Amino acid sequence: MWSNFKTDYKPLVDFAKEKKFPFIATNIPRRYASKVFKIGFQTLDSLSELEKTWIAPLPIAFDINLPAYAKMMDMGEASGNSGVANKERFPMAQASKDATMAHFIFKNLQPNTIFVHYNGAYHSDNYESINWYLKKKKSDVKIVTISTVTQANINKLEKDNVGKADFIIVVDEDVTTTY
Repeated sequence: MWSNFKTDYKPLVDFAKEKKFPFIATNIPRRYASKVFKIGFQTLDSLSELEKTWIAPLPIAFDINLPAYAKMMDMGEASGNSGVANKERFPMAQASKDATMAHFIFKNLQPNTIFVHYNGAYHSDNYESINWYLKKKKSDVKIVTISTVTQANINKLEKDNVGKADFIIVVDEDVTTTY
């Protein structure tokens, strides 16, 4: 479990149990995303048929030019991943998560219902990542995003935060975080 499971996720799970709401885990098992980071997408081909049911269908589409993934290339370089192939594996691992979450959202979305998906901001800010995979599968899918940002001044949205989501919750930068 993530270090912030108890504070950030468990209350959601407990609420869903109490209300008898379906609660679906959509992310790729961490060990598979880690393998993508170390080796690349081709490592997913070696999974058993059962293990492949826990991830997005292969091959996973990937566009390195999506701004979120392109930015991750720079992060990969900063973390010491030298070489283009190594730098690309960092956003590939992220894409394996995004594609899998989108896949399971669609797999579990019931007609005439709303599917509420909780994820870290990097998976949906600027209408990218998961949203890209959802729109790729069904271009007219209706998506509403919410993101939380921290700022020194909570009265005016900073320029860098404009357009990140449909709804932006601004939190004072001094608020205690759990991650």
